[in-house]
Amino acid sequence: MDIAFLVPAPFDAISGGYGYDRRLVAGLRAQGHAVQVIELPGVHPLPDTEALAGARAALDAVPPDARIIIDGLGLPAFQPQLEELVQRKAVGLIHHPTALEHGNPGPVRDALRAAEQAMFPAFARLVATSPLTARRLPPEFGVEEARIGVVEPGTDPAPRSTGSGGPGCAILTIGTLVPRKGHDVLLRALGGLSDLDWTLTIVGPPRDAVHADGLRALAEELGLANRVTFAGEVSGAQLDALWAGADLFALATHWEGYGMAAAEALARGLPVAITAGGAIAEVVPVAAGVISPPGDVVSLGKAMRRVIFDTDLRAEMAEAAWAAGQKLPRWEDRATAFLAELDKAG
Repeated sequence: MDIAFLVPAPFDAISGGYGYDRRLVAGLRAQGHAVQVIELPGVHPLPDTEALAGARAALDAVPPDARIIIDGLGLPAFQPQLEELVQRKAVGLIHHPTALEHGNPGPVRDALRAAEQAMFPAFARLVATSPLTARRLPPEFGVEEARIGVVEPGTDPAPRSTGSGGPGCAILTIGTLVPRKGHDVLLRALGGLSDLDWTLTIVGPPRDAVHADGLRALAEELGLANRVTFAGEVSGAQLDALWAGADLFALATHWEGYGMAAAEALARGLPVAITAGGAIAEVVPVAAGVISPPGDVVSLGKAMRRVIFDTDLRAEMAEAAWAAGQKLPRWEDRATAFLAELDKAG
């Protein structure tokens, strides 16, 4: 099968969504399918003039007989070509609707919601990356349930985290430095735990430079600068070492279409401290960590105090995390599951 995968540039961007896209493309190619990745220029998801022109050019470059998959981050740019996408039975890959992105100004959210409400119901097939996202599409975006499929991210077999060895608690968080990830909430929660022995490593690219600078300033303001490391983009052996040496994974997200970093933590047997923003709360079993309401600094601080202080509790949660992690989907079968969704598009 010839497949065209259309996604906002750059395709090698560091994020859970782009990681999913790359693994999906690799899996489809491994099964012998010819996958052409077309990177879309311009500003997304609310498209500028360059993005609109790039979407038109990208569609023109796709051979008539190729199956089309469009990453949801780039979908609004294709609104002028909606009728053509419907005729060509294009499939939308929805990590989470862009209208739900935390931190966007009201007019931006309204424009994105209008675009997605106009486009989503017309597609022959939308593939969501979590059951929660799939459940939200009918009531909020008018999509028929019969047109929605779910292909959750996979995990790789990974060695179990051995931890820092103490005496303190090494906390790891992974997520792009944007408002939605709630790093400011996590910092404020930890700011109330200065009597405990802990360190925090924040892994993630500074996608929003202003917000990233604000986070560093917040760490200084809270008196945490000597405990918090902003590691930036990390991958390969360096990231593996951070996973191996962590005692606790934390993410105070406002919304996750799935929660790939939390799934990775479970796959490595790490207890987690998260906020229930989006689908991430459905990924993490209660026994494997603590879960607080999104944006609730006080609740998260109280929950993390127990986990940081009580090493026996943390060990019990680690056992539950490891057991849950071994039951998660694996990447090796995700391409097959996605191909089944393509077939349902007709």
